[in-house]
Amino acid sequence: MSIHSSLKTKSGNLASHRGVFTREERITKLTEAEKFAPGRSPLGLPKVLSVKVGGGKKEKAAAGDAAAAPAAAGGAAAPKAAAAKAPAPKK
Repeated sequence: MSIHSSLKTKSGNLASHRGVFTREERITKLTEAEKFAPGRSPLGLPKVLSVKVGGGKKEKAAAGDAAAAPAAAGGAAAPKAAAAKAPAPKK
């Protein structure tokens, strides 16, 4: 029997961002934040915020400046690069 396409995961997706922590992970995070004392009952722990670390969006101006700098410095190298990116004609 095959798996439905909506249930498939991308490779490497097992280590993705999780919104739920195990009790041990919550105790570790609370201890680091000094909100959990050793010897305290592990039941009734407060919620722990899970922060998703994202790459963030790059600014368009910074990307435009970075693309313009090699073209200005190379001079004739820019048209060669553009010609190399052009698809080959079909036979």
